[in-house]
Amino acid sequence: MPLIHIASIPLRRRAAHSRLLAVLVCGYFFTGVSLAAPSPDTTWIDIESRGLDQEVYFHAWGGNPQINQYIQWIAKRVNQEYRIDLHQVKLTNTGEAVSRVLTEKSAGNHDNGQVDMVWINGENFASMAEHHLLTPNWVSKLPHFKLTNPDHNPAMTRDFGVPTQGMEAPWGQASLAFYYDSMATDLPPQTLPQLLHWSQVNPGRFTYPKPPDFLAMSFLKYALIVLNDAQPDSIKQRLYRPASPQAEAALLPVLWQFLDRLHPNLWRKGQHFVSSGMALPRLVGDGELSLAFTFSAAEVPAAIGRFDLPSSARSYKMQDGSLSNIHFIAIPYNAAHSDSAKLVINFLLSPEAQAKKQQIEVWGDSTVLDFSLLTPQQQALFDTTTLGQDHPDRIDDSSPTATPSIMTHYSASPALSEPHPSWTHVIAQQWLSRYGAQQ
Repeated sequence: MPLIHIASIPLRRRAAHSRLLAVLVCGYFFTGVSLAAPSPDTTWIDIESRGLDQEVYFHAWGGNPQINQYIQWIAKRVNQEYRIDLHQVKLTNTGEAVSRVLTEKSAGNHDNGQVDMVWINGENFASMAEHHLLTPNWVSKLPHFKLTNPDHNPAMTRDFGVPTQGMEAPWGQASLAFYYDSMATDLPPQTLPQLLHWSQVNPGRFTYPKPPDFLAMSFLKYALIVLNDAQPDSIKQRLYRPASPQAEAALLPVLWQFLDRLHPNLWRKGQHFVSSGMALPRLVGDGELSLAFTFSAAEVPAAIGRFDLPSSARSYKMQDGSLSNIHFIAIPYNAAHSDSAKLVINFLLSPEAQAKKQQIEVWGDSTVLDFSLLTPQQQALFDTTTLGQDHPDRIDDSSPTATPSIMTHYSASPALSEPHPSWTHVIAQQWLSRYGAQQ
């Protein structure tokens, strides 16, 4: 075990330590003394030394004001710690960053890319990995990555079932949640069949975005998994392997049958779909919808606070399952400031940043850290994210209707794993061929 853990040394002392190490290395070099291979700590010292005083361009979806504000807080903290100027490049679709890096590679720009780090997962990760657009084997060098306990938590190194191979670091965990206006409906649907019945009784009061929007694909994948629940395991498991014509023929028909029945009762009779999930809270706020969904349940109380949603809005999880995934941060292979990006990402994994992110009023995104590996002082940082019994925003695990709290959660909701990323493209393309002509 090394005698000094550099992650525990304050920044100014670390910088001094780095300068001292550089002097020692030069001294050994010029005196002809052979040096052993650098230790992991030494490698991190070098990364830190090279990463100070740089600009970092973080390409991230910009559709959530809460998340944008949290990234602004991150920018302030990494500037204090490392004198890094962090700039968020707000995306409407992560595919924009993928296309940019691919274009740069095609143009021969292999070391001065404009994307230093990107918020990513699923099909975008699979696409960038396939085209060799990501830096490999850097995540294990982050001092805080070990706090995710990757050896005993394989989800930290698999993205939609695909091994990450050190190309991306976990950032947070999220799951699909529904929300409704309790003044418009007091009994929201608890399952997918109930959603179909509810839409028939409440025509025009629910919709979902047009694929390939992220929320649209999340809803469709949730429906696909639930609708095939009665299938034999040998068939269901095909969802977690690359899509094939045989698997599509076995799994997709029930989804199209469900949508054919659902669409006539959607907003605007299913003849028009909003292009972005960002439109859903606006439609609920305007009174056009009574039911919608999000991948960030904490966005509901935040939207109420901004008066984007009525105070009568409540969120909950479907009892037949909640699509869940881990989202990651990656560094493109040609990032201009890759060492600086590693410093930022290591801070994103710090107990301080993870605890801040988990606070309901900040973001409400669940931590990826393993509490058993945290010190009592680090665990205490998360205490503020635990709401008391009488707190108005406390999650209720008991009843969907017996609480005035903003958030209502069903403990019976099982977590549904994301299908293999190849299914996203298949579902989107077939949806567009079946329903896109109506747009």
